[in-house]
Amino acid sequence: MTNMSNSKLGGMPPIGSEDWKKSLKIPPKDRRVRTSDVTDCEGKEFEDFCLKRELLMGIFEMGWEKPSPIQEASIPMALSGRDILARAKNGTGKTGAYSIPILERVDSNIDAIQALIIVPTRELALQISQICTDIAKHLKLKVMVTTGGTGLKDDIIRVYQKVHVIIATPGRIIDLMEKQVCKMDQCKMLVLDEADKLLSQDFTRMLDKLISFLPLQRQILLYSATFPITVETFMKKHAIDPHKINLMDELTLKGVTQYYAFVQERQKVHCLNTLFSKLEINQSIIFCNSTQRVELLAKKITELGYACYFIHAKMNQADRNRVFHDFRKGHCRNLVCSDLFTRGIDIQAVNVVINFDFPKMSETYLHRIGRSGRFGHLGIAINLITYEDRFNLQKIEVELGTEIKPIPKEIDKTLYVASHHEEGQEETKS
Repeated sequence: MTNMSNSKLGGMPPIGSEDWKKSLKIPPKDRRVRTSDVTDCEGKEFEDFCLKRELLMGIFEMGWEKPSPIQEASIPMALSGRDILARAKNGTGKTGAYSIPILERVDSNIDAIQALIIVPTRELALQISQICTDIAKHLKLKVMVTTGGTGLKDDIIRVYQKVHVIIATPGRIIDLMEKQVCKMDQCKMLVLDEADKLLSQDFTRMLDKLISFLPLQRQILLYSATFPITVETFMKKHAIDPHKINLMDELTLKGVTQYYAFVQERQKVHCLNTLFSKLEINQSIIFCNSTQRVELLAKKITELGYACYFIHAKMNQADRNRVFHDFRKGHCRNLVCSDLFTRGIDIQAVNVVINFDFPKMSETYLHRIGRSGRFGHLGIAINLITYEDRFNLQKIEVELGTEIKPIPKEIDKTLYVASHHEEGQEETKS
């Protein structure tokens, strides 16, 4: 009886059997409270999508228990081969929404590039390639990342080995295509992540050129938190009747409580020192508006006696990679950075974001505060506001339809400290 069921279901045990799950190395259950950004689901399971057993194994070993709303809405449509135009908040599971169907649809027996994921920054490319590699670890697939700032020769050597999925920044992959190193005749899936940035003036012509190398029969999956007119224009030009998903009933993450503190410019470092001493920071990201101010502030924070890294676009790539990797691994509590670090960077341990310099654009503000409260968890964003910033503060509140509150003397720890809002789990402070 069991054997008959197995053959009908392509080797899967009968429905209800959990035998194959017993050997999985599943990480400890995350018991932190999560907001409706990721819990307001229809109740689907990853198994409901008829995915390969080996892919399910990778998903569960990532600690992903159930699909988030964007994954529920996106995965079945992507598996059907339909073009997708999806809008969802940062930190709600977009990477899984496109990487799972891509890894399911790639044929490991074909020695060719079959899927391409394009992102605007090197750090995001490295992060997504790590996620894809981890999910695909039980599949016989080769995932490769290629970005500017690294040796072209090394990438050429790796492409000539078997590669199925490439994660890349636009300039580098176009370079490899033009040199005829990356042959794209069988690349029938294209993902644009952080599409609003990719279709800004910095990249838009590159994207048209990139698509010219792909087959006419292809699938385009486009994901973004904001949809400027350039996104609609691009999809009209290159997509066929895209399935539209919009999960943006509001722009800001529900789990991020936002505060402002009015200060004079010369008081900012003192104010930051006070915040460090009063807040229970797991990890924090502190944003400045220029690379010069990033380095100066990092030096000041170190002088105050706090461990601190910094990262910005003018650093060489090897240093950027090391800082990003070490901060992600939790080697340091605080990171000062420029807006290089706002796009899609997913470090779930970050529970505090501080805008040392307040941004001028609501889009920049949205991406910055989205570094806290990842995947439905709770966090806070604190904005240091000078007299010159006061109108900008109001403008951003109106444009995002959000409330930025005056900072209280004491911030309720249940708003951002995991051990104060975990469900039935004892405190595990070191």
